[in-house]
Amino acid sequence: MMGGILAIAVVIAAALGFALAGVVHARAAHARTQRFSVEDYVSARYSAGTSATTATLVASAMGAWILYSPAEAGTWGGLTALAGYGLGSAAPMLALIPLGRKMRALVPDGHSLTEFVWLRYGRGMYALTMGVMLFYMFVFLAAETTGIALAVKLVAQTPLPLTAALVGLATVAYTAYGGLPSTIFTDRIQTAVIIPLLVVALTGVAVAMGGGGAVVEKVRTGAPALLSLGHRPGIEAAVTFVIAILAANLFHQGYWQRVYIARDDRVLRNALLASAVVVVPVVVLPGLLGIVAVAGGRAEVPSVAFFNLLLGVAPVWLVLTVLVLAVALAMSSIDTLLNGLATVFTSDLARLRPGEGDRGLLRWSRLITVALAVAAIAVASRGYSVLYLFLVADLVCAAAMVPVFAGLYAPRFSGAAAMVSTLAGLIAGVAFFPDPGFTRGHLLTSFALAAFVPAVITAALASSGRPFEMERLRMLVRPFAGSSGAEAGVKPDR
Repeated sequence: MMGGILAIAVVIAAALGFALAGVVHARAAHARTQRFSVEDYVSARYSAGTSATTATLVASAMGAWILYSPAEAGTWGGLTALAGYGLGSAAPMLALIPLGRKMRALVPDGHSLTEFVWLRYGRGMYALTMGVMLFYMFVFLAAETTGIALAVKLVAQTPLPLTAALVGLATVAYTAYGGLPSTIFTDRIQTAVIIPLLVVALTGVAVAMGGGGAVVEKVRTGAPALLSLGHRPGIEAAVTFVIAILAANLFHQGYWQRVYIARDDRVLRNALLASAVVVVPVVVLPGLLGIVAVAGGRAEVPSVAFFNLLLGVAPVWLVLTVLVLAVALAMSSIDTLLNGLATVFTSDLARLRPGEGDRGLLRWSRLITVALAVAAIAVASRGYSVLYLFLVADLVCAAAMVPVFAGLYAPRFSGAAAMVSTLAGLIAGVAFFPDPGFTRGHLLTSFALAAFVPAVITAALASSGRPFEMERLRMLVRPFAGSSGAEAGVKPDR
């Protein structure tokens, strides 16, 4: 174990570097505008080109989880599970090409998915969707904060609360101050740091183990089953990952914010395609180290297989490189989640408190950002495992996925039908969902039913209701900036 002082110094330097970049950018942005509004804070609508949109999508898709979850999946699911993990991570990007273009056309001034659900389906489906999004995103936020805290503790036995507070407060410093524009700016820097550092880390581990040939031979002799594409646990895991990750990320507000930042539909399509290509190797390659860890006898605790392997073979400089990588990964996703959650709350405040005005909404947005960060730090300080909560949230997302997005294409599909479809899928999925100890149930069956049952019911009920005038959406959602009261955000027509 390296000294705690050196590890913390590296973490502080990296976190403060990203925070400083974000704050400086925010100050410059404020100086350029006479008035920094809540619309500026939660939206950067139609402002980004292909490179900026791609960078922020990639940074938002990645997180400290890529150093844990793929490697853990590799320890028992092998190559097939990792292929599914990679495809699952790319699937939301591909799905957002048609969904994002449709949403931009119907709600060009939109801020969040919940705005669409409120107007399209009404209170019942809105409440369910809102609950799903908040639960999933906060679990994700807590997991990212926990992940970086555990990473530093594994390397240098640094207390969890210390690292969680350092990284969390550094992130909230620029996120609460500059909002989405600062988050997008730091995403570009973090992507530029993450990709090369990931290549260095993976190459360094391979070299430390004797080179690529030696690593391949070690795996062939030590874990041959994990290399088989017919490995049944891997096949089941691959299908589950595709369903779960696709469904969950379609309810990630950070992605919907980025759908709206693209300058036009061509930029959106190109950025999403590029992001889908990038995230596959970013997920799969670290996961391969889980297979290597099994072959090398360093996978006793699968969730930290990456770090157990790293600490066993890597020199100090490489471990420090991975710490910087972990900080960049964590902050790139934490800032997205904080701003996304704040946007969801702000959209509702604009409707529930029509007299609040622009300054009041901006103040509330910043307070919500800080409160969420503090809550995530508190959870991370306990070191809880959030895997099971993630799976629960993913299951609910899988059940709601088809009913929610069918509303973009089926004008006669009602809110009541959407609720019935979602709840039926949830009941079917829960019936086979594993218990916390995974002693009963079947994960693939659970997710397959949760997604398939609502799809069948949605198809059957797609034409059962009164037609919804889709053009109303364009008229009922307005930007926050330059207005207040009933004209800000979603007009309170229901």
